[in-house]
Amino acid sequence: MARAAGVVSLTVVSHKPCWRDPSYQNGWATDGGFPFQIGAISELFETTNLVVPSARGGPPSGLTPLFGRRLRVIPLTMPLGRGKWRRWTLAPWAVRNLPGIWNACLYADGVHALIPGDVGMLGILVALAQRKPLFVRYCGIWGHPSRFSHRLAFQLLERIAGGRNVVLATGGGPTEPSARNREIRWIFATSLTESEMGHLPQAPLWRPGQTLRVVTVARQEPGKNTDRLIQAVSAVRGRLPVELDVVGDGSQLTALRGLADRLGIADHVRFHGRLDHASVLRVLTDGHLFCLPSESEGFPKAVHEAMACGLPVVVTGVSVLSSLMGQVNGVILQDSEPETIATTLLDLARDHERMARLGASAREGARHYSLERWREEIRSHLRVGWPGFAHDASVL
Repeated sequence: MARAAGVVSLTVVSHKPCWRDPSYQNGWATDGGFPFQIGAISELFETTNLVVPSARGGPPSGLTPLFGRRLRVIPLTMPLGRGKWRRWTLAPWAVRNLPGIWNACLYADGVHALIPGDVGMLGILVALAQRKPLFVRYCGIWGHPSRFSHRLAFQLLERIAGGRNVVLATGGGPTEPSARNREIRWIFATSLTESEMGHLPQAPLWRPGQTLRVVTVARQEPGKNTDRLIQAVSAVRGRLPVELDVVGDGSQLTALRGLADRLGIADHVRFHGRLDHASVLRVLTDGHLFCLPSESEGFPKAVHEAMACGLPVVVTGVSVLSSLMGQVNGVILQDSEPETIATTLLDLARDHERMARLGASAREGARHYSLERWREEIRSHLRVGWPGFAHDASVL
Protein backbone atom coordinates (compact mmCIF):
# COMPACT_ATOMS: atom_id res chain seq x y z
CA MET A 1 0.00 0.00 0.00
CA ALA A 2 1.50 3.34 -1.03
CA ARG A 3 1.79 5.96 1.65
CA ALA A 4 2.66 9.63 1.61
CA ALA A 5 6.17 10.65 2.62
CA GLY A 6 6.44 12.25 6.03
CA VAL A 7 5.31 10.80 9.34
CA VAL A 8 5.08 7.09 8.56
CA SER A 9 6.89 5.56 11.54
CA LEU A 10 5.87 6.01 15.17
CA THR A 11 7.49 5.40 18.54
CA VAL A 12 5.12 4.95 21.49
CA VAL A 13 6.51 5.53 24.98
CA SER A 14 4.43 4.35 27.94
CA HIS A 15 4.75 3.28 31.56
CA LYS A 16 2.43 0.29 30.93
CA PRO A 17 4.12 -2.88 32.24
CA CYS A 18 4.29 -5.66 29.67
CA TRP A 19 5.28 -9.29 30.13
CA ARG A 20 7.40 -11.49 27.89
CA ASP A 21 5.39 -14.48 26.78
CA PRO A 22 6.77 -16.63 23.94
CA SER A 23 3.39 -18.33 23.55
CA TYR A 24 2.15 -15.21 21.75
CA GLN A 25 3.12 -14.28 18.19
CA ASN A 26 4.70 -10.95 19.16
CA GLY A 27 6.17 -12.39 22.35
CA TRP A 28 4.58 -9.78 24.63
CA ALA A 29 1.33 -9.31 26.53
CA THR A 30 -0.30 -6.89 28.97
CA ASP A 31 -3.70 -6.15 30.47
CA GLY A 32 -6.61 -3.76 30.00
CA GLY A 33 -7.51 -2.00 26.78
CA PHE A 34 -3.90 -1.04 26.01
CA PRO A 35 -3.22 -3.84 23.46
CA PHE A 36 -6.33 -3.00 21.45
CA GLN A 37 -5.57 0.71 21.33
CA ILE A 38 -1.94 0.13 20.34
CA GLY A 39 -3.16 -2.20 17.61
CA ALA A 40 -5.55 0.47 16.34
CA ILE A 41 -2.95 3.25 16.37
CA SER A 42 -0.41 1.05 14.57
CA GLU A 43 -2.82 0.85 11.62
CA LEU A 44 -2.06 4.52 10.92
CA PHE A 45 1.68 3.96 10.37
CA GLU A 46 4.05 1.82 8.36
CA THR A 47 5.95 0.75 11.49
CA THR A 48 5.39 1.23 15.22
CA ASN A 49 7.93 0.82 18.02
CA LEU A 50 6.46 0.35 21.48
CA VAL A 51 8.81 1.35 24.32
CA VAL A 52 7.54 -0.06 27.63
CA PRO A 53 8.88 -1.49 30.90
CA SER A 54 9.37 -5.24 30.94
CA ALA A 55 7.63 -6.59 34.04
CA ARG A 56 9.51 -9.03 36.23
CA GLY A 57 8.50 -12.63 36.66
CA GLY A 58 6.28 -14.87 34.64
CA PRO A 59 3.14 -13.50 33.03
CA PRO A 60 0.09 -13.52 35.32
CA SER A 61 -3.36 -14.56 34.23
CA GLY A 62 -5.76 -12.17 32.50
CA LEU A 63 -3.35 -10.79 29.89
CA THR A 64 -3.92 -9.96 26.22
CA PRO A 65 -1.16 -10.29 23.60
CA LEU A 66 0.22 -7.12 22.05
CA PHE A 67 -0.44 -6.91 18.34
CA GLY A 68 -0.31 -4.39 15.54
CA ARG A 69 0.87 -3.49 12.07
CA ARG A 70 4.65 -4.07 12.02
CA LEU A 71 4.77 -3.60 15.77
CA ARG A 72 8.08 -4.02 17.58
CA VAL A 73 8.39 -3.96 21.36
CA ILE A 74 11.48 -2.28 22.82
CA PRO A 75 11.72 -3.30 26.50
CA LEU A 76 12.93 -1.09 29.31
CA THR A 77 13.85 -2.24 32.78
CA MET A 78 11.04 -1.94 35.31
CA PRO A 79 11.19 1.18 37.54
CA LEU A 80 11.48 0.27 41.21
CA GLY A 81 8.91 0.91 43.92
CA ARG A 82 6.09 3.39 44.27
CA GLY A 83 5.58 6.90 45.60
CA LYS A 84 8.63 8.51 47.22
CA TRP A 85 10.77 5.40 46.81
CA ARG A 86 10.12 5.40 43.06
CA ARG A 87 11.15 9.06 42.82
CA TRP A 88 14.43 8.28 44.55
CA THR A 89 15.20 5.42 42.16
CA LEU A 90 14.00 7.16 38.98
CA ALA A 91 17.27 9.01 38.27
CA PRO A 92 19.45 5.88 38.06
CA TRP A 93 16.67 4.12 36.15
CA ALA A 94 16.59 6.99 33.62
CA VAL A 95 20.38 6.90 33.19
CA ARG A 96 20.14 3.21 32.33
CA ASN A 97 17.11 3.43 30.05
CA LEU A 98 17.40 6.86 28.42
CA PRO A 99 19.59 5.61 25.54
CA GLY A 100 16.89 3.10 24.53
CA ILE A 101 14.15 5.75 24.61
CA TRP A 102 16.37 8.29 22.83
CA ASN A 103 17.27 5.97 19.97
CA ALA A 104 13.70 4.69 19.54
CA CYS A 105 12.47 8.28 19.20
CA LEU A 106 15.42 9.42 17.09
CA TYR A 107 14.74 6.94 14.31
CA ALA A 108 10.98 7.51 14.25
CA ASP A 109 9.09 10.20 12.34
CA GLY A 110 6.75 10.92 15.28
CA VAL A 111 6.45 10.15 18.98
CA HIS A 112 3.36 9.18 20.96
CA ALA A 113 3.68 9.50 24.75
CA LEU A 114 1.10 8.24 27.22
CA ILE A 115 0.83 9.93 30.60
CA PRO A 116 0.45 10.32 33.56
CA GLY A 117 3.53 8.29 34.23
CA ASP A 118 7.23 9.05 34.53
CA VAL A 119 8.18 6.88 31.54
CA GLY A 120 5.77 8.71 29.23
CA MET A 121 6.93 12.06 30.59
CA LEU A 122 10.50 11.13 29.73
CA GLY A 123 9.27 10.32 26.23
CA ILE A 124 7.75 13.80 25.96
CA LEU A 125 11.00 15.47 27.00
CA VAL A 126 13.02 13.37 24.53
CA ALA A 127 10.63 14.18 21.68
CA LEU A 128 10.77 17.89 22.48
CA ALA A 129 14.57 17.77 22.64
CA GLN A 130 14.69 16.04 19.25
CA ARG A 131 12.02 18.39 17.83
CA LYS A 132 9.89 15.44 16.77
CA PRO A 133 6.18 15.68 15.97
CA LEU A 134 4.59 14.78 19.31
CA PHE A 135 1.26 13.18 20.15
CA VAL A 136 0.40 13.07 23.87
CA ARG A 137 -2.54 11.18 25.25
CA TYR A 138 -3.38 11.98 28.88
CA CYS A 139 -5.09 8.80 30.08
CA GLY A 140 -5.68 9.78 33.71
CA ILE A 141 -8.39 11.95 35.18
CA TRP A 142 -7.94 15.33 33.53
CA GLY A 143 -8.36 18.43 35.68
CA HIS A 144 -8.01 16.67 39.04
CA PRO A 145 -4.28 16.32 39.73
CA SER A 146 -3.73 14.08 42.72
CA ARG A 147 0.05 14.44 42.72
CA PHE A 148 2.63 17.16 42.25
CA SER A 149 3.90 15.36 39.13
CA HIS A 150 0.40 15.48 37.64
CA ARG A 151 0.21 19.23 38.19
CA LEU A 152 3.55 19.64 36.44
CA ALA A 153 2.22 17.55 33.54
CA PHE A 154 -0.84 19.78 33.22
CA GLN A 155 1.32 22.90 33.15
CA LEU A 156 3.65 21.43 30.55
CA LEU A 157 0.83 20.26 28.26
CA GLU A 158 -0.97 23.58 28.47
CA ARG A 159 2.29 25.24 27.46
CA ILE A 160 3.24 23.02 24.51
CA ALA A 161 -0.09 21.93 22.97
CA GLY A 162 -0.63 23.18 19.43
CA GLY A 163 0.99 22.87 16.03
CA ARG A 164 3.00 19.65 15.83
CA ASN A 165 2.30 18.90 19.50
CA VAL A 166 -1.08 17.15 19.46
CA VAL A 167 -2.52 16.71 22.97
CA LEU A 168 -5.65 14.68 23.72
CA ALA A 169 -7.17 14.14 27.17
CA THR A 170 -9.21 11.02 27.86
CA GLY A 171 -12.69 11.99 29.02
CA GLY A 172 -15.29 14.41 27.78
CA GLY A 173 -17.53 17.29 28.67
CA PRO A 174 -19.42 20.30 27.32
CA THR A 175 -16.26 22.44 27.24
CA GLU A 176 -12.72 21.76 26.09
CA PRO A 177 -10.33 20.32 28.71
CA SER A 178 -8.28 23.50 29.17
CA ALA A 179 -9.37 27.12 29.17
CA ARG A 180 -5.71 28.14 28.92
CA ASN A 181 -5.01 26.19 25.76
CA ARG A 182 -7.91 25.29 23.49
CA GLU A 183 -5.62 23.08 21.40
CA ILE A 184 -6.04 20.33 24.02
CA ARG A 185 -9.00 18.18 22.95
CA TRP A 186 -11.06 15.36 24.42
CA ILE A 187 -10.79 11.75 23.26
CA PHE A 188 -12.99 8.88 24.40
CA ALA A 189 -11.62 5.46 25.39
CA THR A 190 -12.65 2.09 24.05
CA SER A 191 -11.46 -1.46 23.48
CA LEU A 192 -14.21 -2.76 21.17
CA THR A 193 -14.34 -2.88 17.38
CA GLU A 194 -17.55 -2.44 15.45
CA SER A 195 -17.48 -6.11 14.50
CA GLU A 196 -17.01 -7.23 18.11
CA MET A 197 -19.89 -5.08 19.29
CA GLY A 198 -22.05 -6.46 16.50
CA HIS A 199 -21.40 -10.01 17.64
CA LEU A 200 -21.65 -9.53 21.41
CA PRO A 201 -24.61 -11.45 22.83
CA GLN A 202 -27.31 -9.40 24.53
CA ALA A 203 -27.16 -9.74 28.32
CA PRO A 204 -30.24 -11.55 29.66
CA LEU A 205 -33.20 -9.49 30.77
CA TRP A 206 -33.93 -9.69 34.46
CA ARG A 207 -37.39 -10.87 35.48
CA PRO A 208 -39.09 -10.50 38.88
CA GLY A 209 -38.42 -13.56 41.00
CA GLN A 210 -34.93 -14.08 39.58
CA THR A 211 -31.72 -13.32 41.43
CA LEU A 212 -30.46 -9.94 40.23
CA ARG A 213 -26.83 -10.23 39.10
CA VAL A 214 -24.99 -6.93 39.49
CA VAL A 215 -21.55 -6.53 37.90
CA THR A 216 -18.80 -4.00 38.54
CA VAL A 217 -15.50 -3.80 36.67
CA ALA A 218 -12.64 -1.58 37.82
CA ARG A 219 -9.19 -1.61 39.29
CA GLN A 220 -10.03 -2.04 42.95
CA GLU A 221 -8.45 1.08 44.43
CA PRO A 222 -9.72 3.79 46.79
CA GLY A 223 -12.27 6.02 45.10
CA LYS A 224 -13.89 3.27 43.05
CA ASN A 225 -16.29 2.76 46.00
CA THR A 226 -16.75 -0.95 45.49
CA ASP A 227 -17.00 -1.18 49.29
CA ARG A 228 -20.14 0.98 49.16
CA LEU A 229 -21.59 -1.20 46.44
CA ILE A 230 -21.00 -4.29 48.59
CA GLN A 231 -22.73 -2.57 51.51
CA ALA A 232 -25.66 -1.69 49.22
CA VAL A 233 -25.96 -5.31 48.06
CA SER A 234 -25.99 -6.41 51.70
CA ALA A 235 -28.77 -3.91 52.50
CA VAL A 236 -30.84 -4.99 49.50
CA ARG A 237 -30.62 -8.74 50.08
CA GLY A 238 -33.36 -8.70 52.71
CA ARG A 239 -35.84 -7.46 50.07
CA LEU A 240 -34.42 -8.69 46.79
CA PRO A 241 -32.29 -11.73 45.89
CA VAL A 242 -29.10 -10.16 44.51
CA GLU A 243 -25.54 -11.24 43.82
CA LEU A 244 -22.48 -9.21 42.88
CA ASP A 245 -19.61 -9.95 40.49
CA VAL A 246 -16.48 -7.89 41.18
CA VAL A 247 -13.95 -7.89 38.33
CA GLY A 248 -10.48 -6.39 38.72
CA ASP A 249 -7.54 -6.57 41.06
CA GLY A 250 -5.91 -3.82 43.12
CA SER A 251 -4.79 -2.80 46.57
CA GLN A 252 -8.33 -2.90 48.04
CA LEU A 253 -9.20 -6.43 46.98
CA THR A 254 -8.29 -8.11 50.27
CA ALA A 255 -10.22 -5.52 52.27
CA LEU A 256 -13.25 -5.95 50.02
CA ARG A 257 -13.22 -9.71 50.57
CA GLY A 258 -13.10 -9.09 54.30
CA LEU A 259 -16.01 -6.65 54.11
CA ALA A 260 -18.19 -9.15 52.27
CA ASP A 261 -17.34 -11.77 54.88
CA ARG A 262 -18.16 -9.47 57.82
CA LEU A 263 -21.48 -8.54 56.25
CA GLY A 264 -22.34 -12.20 55.88
CA ILE A 265 -22.65 -12.11 52.08
CA ALA A 266 -19.35 -13.73 51.07
CA ASP A 267 -21.30 -16.48 49.30
CA HIS A 268 -23.11 -13.86 47.22
CA VAL A 269 -20.11 -11.78 46.08
CA ARG A 270 -17.76 -13.31 43.50
CA PHE A 271 -14.31 -11.77 43.23
CA HIS A 272 -12.90 -12.61 39.82
CA GLY A 273 -9.64 -10.66 40.07
CA ARG A 274 -7.95 -9.64 36.85
CA LEU A 275 -9.52 -11.21 33.76
CA ASP A 276 -8.59 -11.04 30.12
CA HIS A 277 -10.74 -9.09 27.71
CA ALA A 278 -12.90 -11.99 26.54
CA SER A 279 -13.53 -13.16 30.11
CA VAL A 280 -14.63 -9.68 31.21
CA LEU A 281 -17.16 -9.62 28.40
CA ARG A 282 -18.44 -13.06 29.41
CA VAL A 283 -19.05 -11.89 32.97
CA LEU A 284 -20.85 -8.81 31.67
CA THR A 285 -23.09 -10.75 29.31
CA ASP A 286 -24.04 -13.08 32.17
CA GLY A 287 -25.14 -10.13 34.34
CA HIS A 288 -28.35 -8.14 34.60
CA LEU A 289 -27.06 -4.71 35.65
CA PHE A 290 -23.75 -2.82 35.80
CA CYS A 291 -22.83 -0.43 38.62
CA LEU A 292 -19.77 1.81 39.03
CA PRO A 293 -20.19 4.28 41.92
CA SER A 294 -16.76 5.84 41.36
CA GLU A 295 -15.70 9.23 42.73
CA SER A 296 -13.78 10.22 39.59
CA GLU A 297 -13.24 8.84 36.10
CA GLY A 298 -11.90 9.76 32.70
CA PHE A 299 -13.78 7.74 30.11
CA PRO A 300 -14.12 4.30 31.74
CA LYS A 301 -13.90 1.54 29.14
CA ALA A 302 -15.75 -0.82 31.49
CA VAL A 303 -18.88 1.35 31.28
CA HIS A 304 -18.72 1.30 27.49
CA GLU A 305 -18.25 -2.48 27.49
CA ALA A 306 -21.26 -2.90 29.80
CA MET A 307 -23.35 -0.73 27.48
CA ALA A 308 -22.24 -2.76 24.48
CA CYS A 309 -23.42 -5.92 26.24
CA GLY A 310 -26.86 -4.35 26.71
CA LEU A 311 -26.69 -3.93 30.48
CA PRO A 312 -28.60 -1.17 32.27
CA VAL A 313 -25.88 1.03 33.78
CA VAL A 314 -25.84 2.75 37.17
CA VAL A 315 -23.00 5.26 37.66
CA THR A 316 -22.10 8.46 39.43
CA GLY A 317 -22.29 11.61 37.31
CA VAL A 318 -18.55 12.27 37.12
CA SER A 319 -16.57 13.34 34.07
CA VAL A 320 -18.23 12.24 30.84
CA LEU A 321 -20.65 9.78 32.45
CA SER A 322 -23.60 12.15 32.73
CA SER A 323 -23.56 12.96 29.02
CA LEU A 324 -22.76 9.36 28.11
CA MET A 325 -25.81 8.12 29.99
CA GLY A 326 -28.09 10.94 28.87
CA GLN A 327 -31.72 10.29 29.68
CA VAL A 328 -32.00 6.83 28.17
CA ASN A 329 -28.75 4.84 28.53
CA GLY A 330 -28.56 4.48 32.31
CA VAL A 331 -29.14 5.92 35.76
CA ILE A 332 -27.02 8.65 37.38
CA LEU A 333 -26.64 8.29 41.15
CA GLN A 334 -27.17 11.45 43.19
CA ASP A 335 -24.25 10.35 45.36
CA SER A 336 -22.23 7.21 46.01
CA GLU A 337 -23.56 6.42 49.49
CA PRO A 338 -24.63 2.79 50.06
CA GLU A 339 -28.21 3.88 50.84
CA THR A 340 -28.48 5.70 47.50
CA ILE A 341 -27.12 2.73 45.58
CA ALA A 342 -29.46 0.34 47.40
CA THR A 343 -32.49 2.54 46.72
CA THR A 344 -31.58 2.75 43.03
CA LEU A 345 -31.27 -1.03 42.73
CA LEU A 346 -34.65 -1.54 44.37
CA ASP A 347 -36.29 1.14 42.19
CA LEU A 348 -35.01 -0.54 39.04
CA ALA A 349 -36.16 -3.95 40.26
CA ARG A 350 -39.67 -2.57 40.62
CA ASP A 351 -39.70 -1.67 36.91
CA HIS A 352 -38.03 -4.44 34.95
CA GLU A 353 -39.45 -3.06 31.70
CA ARG A 354 -37.49 0.15 32.29
CA MET A 355 -34.38 -1.97 32.84
CA ALA A 356 -34.98 -3.59 29.46
CA ARG A 357 -35.35 -0.20 27.76
CA LEU A 358 -32.18 1.12 29.39
CA GLY A 359 -30.21 -1.93 28.32
CA ALA A 360 -31.41 -1.76 24.72
CA SER A 361 -30.67 1.97 24.50
CA ALA A 362 -27.23 1.55 26.07
CA ARG A 363 -26.38 -1.18 23.57
CA GLU A 364 -27.28 1.09 20.67
CA GLY A 365 -25.44 4.07 22.17
CA ALA A 366 -22.26 2.05 22.61
CA ARG A 367 -21.86 1.70 18.86
CA HIS A 368 -20.76 5.35 18.64
CA TYR A 369 -17.54 4.52 20.53
CA SER A 370 -15.81 1.86 18.46
CA LEU A 371 -12.07 1.43 18.03
CA GLU A 372 -12.48 2.38 14.38
CA ARG A 373 -14.04 5.72 15.32
CA TRP A 374 -11.41 6.24 18.03
CA ARG A 375 -8.65 5.61 15.49
CA GLU A 376 -10.25 7.92 12.94
CA GLU A 377 -10.64 10.71 15.50
CA ILE A 378 -6.96 10.44 16.34
CA ARG A 379 -6.10 10.40 12.64
CA SER A 380 -8.07 13.61 12.07
CA HIS A 381 -6.11 15.39 14.81
CA LEU A 382 -2.75 14.12 13.53
CA ARG A 383 -3.65 15.10 9.97
CA VAL A 384 -4.00 18.72 11.12
CA GLY A 385 -0.94 18.83 13.36
CA TRP A 386 1.60 16.64 11.57
CA PRO A 387 2.76 17.70 8.09
CA GLY A 388 3.10 14.70 5.82
CA PHE A 389 1.03 12.40 8.01
CA ALA A 390 -0.21 9.35 6.12
CA HIS A 391 -3.91 9.82 5.45
CA ASP A 392 -4.88 6.24 4.69
CA ALA A 393 -5.34 3.44 7.19
CA SER A 394 -5.88 -0.25 7.00
CA VAL A 395 -9.15 -1.67 8.21
CA LEU A 396 -9.02 -3.11 11.73
